[in-house]
Amino acid sequence: MTAPFCNVALPVPLRTTFTYAVPESLQGTVQPGSRVLVPFRKKALVGVVVELVESAPQGTKIREITRVLDFVPALTPKLIELAHWIAGYYLAPIGEVFRAMLPPVTEVKSQRQIILTEEGREAAGSLSGGELSHGLTPGEAAFLAKLKAKKGTTLFGPAAKLGIDTSALLRLQRRGLIEIRETVEGRKRRTQRVIAWKGGAAAAIDESTTKKEEEKDNAETQRTQSDRREEGEEKNNAETSRQGPDERRPQRKRGEERVHELLEVERGPLPLPQLLKLAQVTRTFIERMLRDGLLESWEEPIDPAEDPFDVGYSPPAHELNAEQESALKAIRARFELGEFGVQLLHGVTGSGKTEVYLRAVQETLARGKTALVLVPEIALTLWIGRQCRSWFGAHFEGVAVLHSALGDVERAREWWRVRNGEARVVVGTRSAVFAPLDNVGLIIVDEEQENSFKQEETPRYHGRDVAIVRAKMEGAQALLGSATPSMETYHHAREGKYELLTLASRVADRSLASVETVDLREDFQQTHKTSPISAALHAGIQECLANGTQALVLINRRGYSWSVLCRSCGASVQCVNCSISMTHHKQRNRLECHYCGSIQQIPKVCPKCQSKYVYFFGEGSEHLEERLRKEFPGARIARLDRDTARTKRQYQEMLGAFAGGALDVLVGTQMLAKGHDFQRVTLVGVVSADSSLSMPDFRAAERTFQLLTQVAGRAGRGDLKGRVLIQTFYPEHYAIQDAVKQDYTAFFERELHFRRMMAYPPFTALANVIVRDTSLEKAIRWSRQLSEYFSPHDDKGVRILGPATAPLARLKKEHRFQFLLKSPKRSVLTKLLGGAMAYCEAKEIPETAVLVDVDPLNLL
Repeated sequence: MTAPFCNVALPVPLRTTFTYAVPESLQGTVQPGSRVLVPFRKKALVGVVVELVESAPQGTKIREITRVLDFVPALTPKLIELAHWIAGYYLAPIGEVFRAMLPPVTEVKSQRQIILTEEGREAAGSLSGGELSHGLTPGEAAFLAKLKAKKGTTLFGPAAKLGIDTSALLRLQRRGLIEIRETVEGRKRRTQRVIAWKGGAAAAIDESTTKKEEEKDNAETQRTQSDRREEGEEKNNAETSRQGPDERRPQRKRGEERVHELLEVERGPLPLPQLLKLAQVTRTFIERMLRDGLLESWEEPIDPAEDPFDVGYSPPAHELNAEQESALKAIRARFELGEFGVQLLHGVTGSGKTEVYLRAVQETLARGKTALVLVPEIALTLWIGRQCRSWFGAHFEGVAVLHSALGDVERAREWWRVRNGEARVVVGTRSAVFAPLDNVGLIIVDEEQENSFKQEETPRYHGRDVAIVRAKMEGAQALLGSATPSMETYHHAREGKYELLTLASRVADRSLASVETVDLREDFQQTHKTSPISAALHAGIQECLANGTQALVLINRRGYSWSVLCRSCGASVQCVNCSISMTHHKQRNRLECHYCGSIQQIPKVCPKCQSKYVYFFGEGSEHLEERLRKEFPGARIARLDRDTARTKRQYQEMLGAFAGGALDVLVGTQMLAKGHDFQRVTLVGVVSADSSLSMPDFRAAERTFQLLTQVAGRAGRGDLKGRVLIQTFYPEHYAIQDAVKQDYTAFFERELHFRRMMAYPPFTALANVIVRDTSLEKAIRWSRQLSEYFSPHDDKGVRILGPATAPLARLKKEHRFQFLLKSPKRSVLTKLLGGAMAYCEAKEIPETAVLVDVDPLNLL
């Protein structure tokens, strides 16, 4: 289709598209979903063509498109439809939505290839008789014949060189006779050799192998002794006799068993350098195991965001138990229906949900469809991607990884691999929900309750909800997984909107860790100390060190101290940009704001009253690490938080060291709470477990329960039993009580009762509206104006709270006022919010001054 004009969405905070003229030279190349370079005001912007139109708005000067960046549209029609849904549901500018969907525009070398399809080959073959078929023109027929002679592929070029113009190429493409692919060039990709245990190879460490090794060892020993006798080396003869075949065979067998334990039980596929280090074997030893068929290997690309260090997760068991079989059977049944559906896989920690995911992906690929796997953390993408390659075969190239830590060139390369159909499985974080897959059959969202799936900048979409909507548009299956589902998701499952699949027990019949509370009030009465490490936790760590096992200690606060207080006047040191106390970082010898990143020197006197009695209040992860080092001077202790793991390499190196046994105790924030599978962790300690309960957020209890349950799942995942100690000043709280029992259903019922009484989700739709500006006067004036619009609608299908000062009254130099809107009918809420945006435009309130967050997870 050709048209003289097109509507283009630009990455600007305006809820509209812009009409541009398509110059004659670009007619036929501009398609919906293509990126184009256009003039906008006094600069050039990259936008996305939304639609082609026959006419332009009257009375406006229409400018022309400068350049078409994509001959093959970067976005599929389904993704364009999804973008419009996001813009309408989350009230986001359509151009901002497209910017979130696409990889960054970067100057990369790319080439376009024209590929002859099977239908094209048949058409070209039928031309040998001199008759035209498929409605081809003589020029099109000649081009197909020429393309077939070039083995079915040629590079895109000028019409004079190809012998055919662009419009004719597009006609051939629409008829399915050719494909036009765009590939991104770049420097040669570095690779690493990854080693995996070969399926079914465990039986190879048996009598037959031992017999072969005996023959080989005897032959080697005889040759060695003969050579050395000839040389008269009696000393070496003695050493050879001391290390004869009978003694070398047990060493070799132990080495093979250690490699098997690492690759099949503890870690999964590993890069060769790390395997050599952890197993303490030589490269020759591994090469021999490869020749014997015990191992398999493949080359895996290393991109700037990845590195050769594995994160220490356990591979799946490969044999399903009864509960896993039942869940997979239900997933297969949904596939058989061939229609959209949502299933919730609710499994306790360590129940083998990953195994079910991989089997479901395998089923999807077998049906000729593609699969998308979303995970909450960037670090998990490498592991899941590696599991896919290991599961589907060492040479399976159809896995692409998409996340924000990839370099621009690598993201573009992976994006076009997916767009061209070269990758059939995509693994990634929140933004990977926009991967340009065709024929999607399955979308998996692991740990669906995680806050990281919610984007905290425009467009403020929730990755889980967008995944469900995309699955509906594609006619695909959505599979959500979690040990602690969100209240909304589990409520939908209980109401029958989603299908509930349950894994109630751990794999291999392993028991859940025992969980105990430590009442810090009683601990203080007994010890008269205010240490963050209770007597019970101290004894537990001491026991771990004595038994040679490991311990995790969680404290969900970074830094050394929460705040700096004056003992004389009670004032705290506040951030100059935000209404929040500065956090003390002792190692860096400064105060930091964890919201805007500002830095201050540690005051020697109180800034308000000049008193010298400055007090550091509260303990953070840095303080806890220091305390543990003092109490256990011989232990190997490390800390994992954003201060010690600022890069992915640091993060993986530390987790790799802990998984490899190089550390005894690992202290950290919630980064430790999910996904990690450490076989030798027998103790998990939680410091200040109830600190999040005091947050001004209706989800505080839910988040506390989820965090405690997830971190409790890190203990006892191997053959050793686990124990969890939760330190709290409020052991009576139902979130802590139910976390101790690891009883999700009991917590859900209690929390649901409060949500129903207070009219919060899942019983109402919620929206948070923030009015903000660096000028307090403007923020107040605009809040009052918006209140004039909202007030008449209060209690008419919508409950409106505010305006009020936001809990974070000032953030990054902006003053903030808040409205909270609740409605049992989402359509009523959406209509009201749309009217509010139109009202703001009429009152000339800047669009950037009004922040609308639909289904918010953060009310601060």
